[in-house]
Amino acid sequence: MELRISGIVIHPGEGEEVLTSRIALILNIPLLSVSSLKIVRKSVDARRRKPPRFVYVVDISLHDDTHPTVQTCKGISIEAIPEEKRPPCPVVIIKPQKRPVIVGSGPAGLFAALTLIERGISPLLLERGRAIPERIADVRTFWEKGVLNPESHVYFGEGGAGTFSDGKLTSRAKNPYTACVKKILVDAGAPSEILTDAKPHIGTDRLREVVINLRRTLTERGCEIRFQSRASDFLVSHGRVEGVVVNGNEEIRTNHLIMAPGQSADDTYKKLHERGVCLVPKPFAIGLRVEHPQALINAIQYGRWHDHPELPAAEYFLTAKLTGLKRSVYTFCMCPGGCVIGCSPEEGGVITNGMSNHFRDGAYANSAVVVNVFPDDFEGAQGHPLNGLIFRRRWEEKAFILGGGNYHAPAQRLVDFMKDQKSALPGSTTFSPGVKTASMRETLPSFVVDALSQGFLQFEGQMRGFITAEATLIGVETRTSSPVRILRRTDGQSVSVSGLYPCGEGAGYAGGIISSALDGIRIAESLAT
Repeated sequence: MELRISGIVIHPGEGEEVLTSRIALILNIPLLSVSSLKIVRKSVDARRRKPPRFVYVVDISLHDDTHPTVQTCKGISIEAIPEEKRPPCPVVIIKPQKRPVIVGSGPAGLFAALTLIERGISPLLLERGRAIPERIADVRTFWEKGVLNPESHVYFGEGGAGTFSDGKLTSRAKNPYTACVKKILVDAGAPSEILTDAKPHIGTDRLREVVINLRRTLTERGCEIRFQSRASDFLVSHGRVEGVVVNGNEEIRTNHLIMAPGQSADDTYKKLHERGVCLVPKPFAIGLRVEHPQALINAIQYGRWHDHPELPAAEYFLTAKLTGLKRSVYTFCMCPGGCVIGCSPEEGGVITNGMSNHFRDGAYANSAVVVNVFPDDFEGAQGHPLNGLIFRRRWEEKAFILGGGNYHAPAQRLVDFMKDQKSALPGSTTFSPGVKTASMRETLPSFVVDALSQGFLQFEGQMRGFITAEATLIGVETRTSSPVRILRRTDGQSVSVSGLYPCGEGAGYAGGIISSALDGIRIAESLAT
């Protein structure tokens, strides 16, 4: 007999070895009747004013002669193990006449390449940035000296933007391929707990190793990968793609081009628009980073249990709906035990993001706090597809000026922002290259500032102690998602240029590592069938 049991509780200090005894008690059977046990999911229940606990979903097998008598237990559910839904495989594989080309080596591009390789198709993958070892050196130079390499930074290079992130693997999409993606990542060196954790993450330190291993797998199986190879132009004739120009001087002919450039390649968007590729503006969100001592967040979330060694660095997710403003404020990409990083992709702008290592053992927690913006908020000709790029660039340039013009970020204590008063430089922050005191009300549109002010008040009601003199605001956060969508048909091809397959976050169809990887798989399968 095989069963799935959900809601089994283990308190810190007990250890997972008690799972079998809990199951035996629930089913009223001897311990030895449980022949096998597999953890399907593990989460932390840390609702305030209650002792934190770990909650498990497990699959078990019982010996044939076992006759369980289910005890009524609050919060426990028991069912037959659901039949595994295997991803459908294409019946027909059509090998293109010319080698497919993939632009971008983020999750979408990498998993598109892996999928084509599995289908017996060897693609060429172009990445404008550098491989991870060289890229790390370029990013370190930027953080330490404020010297930017416009072709190798937090957004451009092997692994995409996720290489310098928390490595979160959460996704709202219920897709049969999600488990496959995680398994591939584990095989490439990711920690095995991502298969069971309710909120899995890899961490930037481990993710870099994973990406390098994925690259090795691809090249060993026939995929050619070229770094420092920017897609500078596109060959389009009579509504079909015929090739791509690399670095302004090399033509590569192809009739199948997967575009997975990420959301920070403004020059790529512009060139696609010039070549008649249909793009439309889309909503996104902008705001600031807020940084607290991690010990404070632990104390708020875990209460008197905050020092327990088995509890992970505490997280939070907060939302505030502002009916009067017809907007929402929400936290995004929260990084426990992490740091705030500068990630400018081009000169003259300041952009913030969050990053943390696998163990999340840093002294500070940070999160983006953002407000949704809509195409009607953008400046420029009504409905122009690139207005969102202009809109976000304006506030990045503003932050650059307020930060002193050397890639330092403007910063202000949260309590001073709420009172709209000047303050001395904030206390210690993790931001690299550095910060300069400024009024954060000058860094963003007035409607965003108003929404943030109201949102922080609601956050304080949800997390008492959130508004504190220990909290620092650092700006600006503008790259939550793409402000542009490259429209595609149901078969994955551009609505205006056949053979062009827009893909991933930069194309406006994903957000985050898992959803981008899933979109890469989806598009590669569309190309191969």
